[in-house]
Amino acid sequence: MAEDQVPVYYEDLALLETQFDEVDREILAKQYISTAPLYAKRQEVISKIENFWPLVFEQSPPDVDRYITPNDANIFAKLKSLDVKRFEIPMGPENIDAEAGDPRSIVIRFEFDDNDYFTNSVLEKKFWYRRSNDGWSGLVSEPVKIDWKDAKDPTEGLTDAAYAVFEARKKAGNMKKKDFPARNKLVDMIENWNADNTSFFTWFGFVSATRYISADESAQANKEYKQRQDRRSKGERVESPEPEEEDMADMSGDDEVHPEGDELAQLIAEDVWPNAIKYFTQAQEMEDMSEMDFEDMSDEDDDDEPIDLRALVGKGKPKSKPSNDEPPKKKQKK
Repeated sequence: MAEDQVPVYYEDLALLETQFDEVDREILAKQYISTAPLYAKRQEVISKIENFWPLVFEQSPPDVDRYITPNDANIFAKLKSLDVKRFEIPMGPENIDAEAGDPRSIVIRFEFDDNDYFTNSVLEKKFWYRRSNDGWSGLVSEPVKIDWKDAKDPTEGLTDAAYAVFEARKKAGNMKKKDFPARNKLVDMIENWNADNTSFFTWFGFVSATRYISADESAQANKEYKQRQDRRSKGERVESPEPEEEDMADMSGDDEVHPEGDELAQLIAEDVWPNAIKYFTQAQEMEDMSEMDFEDMSDEDDDDEPIDLRALVGKGKPKSKPSNDEPPKKKQKK
């Protein structure tokens, strides 16, 4: 086989991958619309169940649970409700069309009872699925302002610093701006932060796994992407864009407070949210274990006191979690 034939096969594969992606998007959007009434009914039912969401997060999957520190557990004990929406998808009769937006864009809304940590009753984190002019695509977000009470910030100022940097860039009209005091302070804080004890709440400061992508850049990049795909479908050989040197420097992530923030958002939206009843049921099943079994476990683990979300909300007994002395390990950034 001649060498000049090889790229043609890669072009064909790239086109097929795009077509699969488009089908997946359409399925996700239709599923969201079809299940919306069921989720609304579920919300109505679980609103009558005391401590439903704290117990769901008590049984959350390991990749979520690993971020919930002892202080975070105290906050989650006050979680009143959780809601996930794919906000770019219309719920009207038009349903899905070319202008509907991307179903991978999500908004995650946490509602809390009064607590000792912050004054906000609602924390809402929005993620847009966007494409950059260098070919990258994924979730980007904006930092959420959390009104922490005095000496009660488990992120030790990281969310406030991330918010300040984002606002300074917006004011300057340059989301790539780097050399200014607020950013330098944030980078220094991150370098000195205990990476083994990343609070769940640093997630509210997440911006991007690479760099922030504006709506305008994404719209233009999507237009060019579609043009390339149309040309490929006609048999043309089209090169994909390569990141420029400046963009590569912007992808360093040295000012990102929660590098896996997009992954955590997807876990909440695609696992915790749809499987909430399963996790709640597991919590209830653990409650049915005998008191003696728990006492035996406690005797064996006296030196490793677990976080007890159920005890914090007045329900049942603990599951095994890291102690105050041994916080959950943070996954290394890839």
